[in-house]
Amino acid sequence: MYLVQSHHRPVTRGIAGLSEAVVDLSAVRENVRSFRERVPQQLMAVVKADAFGHGAVPVARAAVEAGASWLGVAQAGEALELRAAGIRVPILTWLYDAAELVLLRDVDVSVSTVAELQRVVSTPSVRYVHLKLDTGLHRAGSAPDQWIELTRTAAHYEALGAVTVRGIWSHLSHGASADTVQSRWQLQFLRAGVRLARRAGLRPQVVHLANSAGAVTLDAPDTDLVRIGAGLYGIDELDMGLRPAMRLMSKLVQVRRIRAGEGVSYGHDFIAQRDTTIALIPLGYADGIPRVARPASVLCRGVRMPVVGRVAMDQFVVDAGDLAVEVGDSVTVFGDGSAGEPTAQDWADWAGTIPHEIYCGIGSRVPRRYEAVGR
Repeated sequence: MYLVQSHHRPVTRGIAGLSEAVVDLSAVRENVRSFRERVPQQLMAVVKADAFGHGAVPVARAAVEAGASWLGVAQAGEALELRAAGIRVPILTWLYDAAELVLLRDVDVSVSTVAELQRVVSTPSVRYVHLKLDTGLHRAGSAPDQWIELTRTAAHYEALGAVTVRGIWSHLSHGASADTVQSRWQLQFLRAGVRLARRAGLRPQVVHLANSAGAVTLDAPDTDLVRIGAGLYGIDELDMGLRPAMRLMSKLVQVRRIRAGEGVSYGHDFIAQRDTTIALIPLGYADGIPRVARPASVLCRGVRMPVVGRVAMDQFVVDAGDLAVEVGDSVTVFGDGSAGEPTAQDWADWAGTIPHEIYCGIGSRVPRRYEAVGR
């Protein structure tokens, strides 16, 4: 067994309990290579939110082994976790507070305002910044009417040796379908921002805008880097043949027969229409099983079994019909679909959300087991 101390949760390998999330790192590597074959730019593997619940350190290592030259995280603590694990490629973080800056000695930070830049400059431990321009997402990023002031101030501090502007970047507002008029307009807006930055005297090493979908569909040869998040984990928005990297496994812990007319779980939302066998699975909404998912199912003994009754905090029930199931039988809650099991996309559809949320929601009580480590 080895133990990786995660910023979000302990990530274990080799401890199999009632349930586990099995992460196939060979799928992560294949997905990275798939993007490398399609795009000329460098790849930033986005491993924020504990790598979408897959485990930041193992996934980051696999992505770098496959050719990712950058890593991206949201929060400062996530960057520090990767550094503590000995990962040395450039890392960009975009959410931090002033107190955390002193810790980010060898981490690139995003800057959207002159005030943020001044806080960075006042912390000599930070060397590299990426100036972010809001090109239309209207979330983080410099407002267009403040961009000239930001770039001129950054150039001033760079001339003094106080900081280096390593990158200029922005974020697509229609990232899941990047080949849109809006995305192309954002690219033009970013190009104008880069021109203004160069006029101010800046010479950024990398310019980046595209996410996983945009990397393939947005024609942006003058950018240097693309950020691969969803695609890294096999969320295949463009039908590229990406492989989902996680499967969620569990076991039946109770099996019983109920009669027609009997109800199941809180509120008896489900009433059996015939005598049937029901089985209990030890996962609930505390573990990331969406309470609102309808009509959900799992795979057991090669058969899709519907979830019946309300999902509880720690467990849910499935209808096995007349199938002869037993306590201890293996259950696939989701996987890549190759054996007929549901996928994370299926669960997202049932819950009215996106697969990103399904993966990120798998809770800390579910141990992660890693396959293809170090290959």
